[in-house]
Amino acid sequence: MLWAAPPVLVLAFLLRGWGGGETLPRLEPPRDLDREALEERIEKLRRDNARIEAKLLERLPKKAYIVVNTTLNRIYLREGEETVLDAVCSTGSNTELATEDGSRRWFFSTPRGVFKVRNRMRQPIWVKPDWAFVEEGEPIPGPRDPERYMGGVLGEYGLYFGDGYLIHGTLFQRFLGNAVTHGCVRVGDDDLERIWEETEIGTPIYIY
Repeated sequence: MLWAAPPVLVLAFLLRGWGGGETLPRLEPPRDLDREALEERIEKLRRDNARIEAKLLERLPKKAYIVVNTTLNRIYLREGEETVLDAVCSTGSNTELATEDGSRRWFFSTPRGVFKVRNRMRQPIWVKPDWAFVEEGEPIPGPRDPERYMGGVLGEYGLYFGDGYLIHGTLFQRFLGNAVTHGCVRVGDDDLERIWEETEIGTPIYIY
């Protein structure tokens, strides 16, 4: 079955992202259908499904691409219809943080949508944002203060996909599978290395 994992919702991203130009058929509730009419309706839905799957298959990226399921905290590396890696990850906690006076607030969620790898980094350096100091109850330093720069906390590799978000490693591998991040996607060491090896700048990323 096409898209056994991840779910069919990602296909809607593909249609939107590649300009399918066709909407999915609208399902109306049956109204007192007799057996023959019901069978005809089922057969029509099967034909519609096969036609849509064929169109979606044409739009699948030819090279490797990444899919992230933020509900199950799973990350998939796929090539066409084939899933070559199905791994646990951690995504945004969907929690809020505010300063003591309430003047600034942050909501930590992983963005959903269609993205691509914009940059690839070995041993990425974490530039601590303001919220990291607020969370730790520390004063916020200047933008170039050395306190902002921390090595060794994002793992061996980082795949940047925009607005400060990365797919990266973690020191807290025991928390993988839980929604605990500030929006980035954390992956275990071995799985992250596999993703790094199979992707490049421009690799599509689908997050839902």
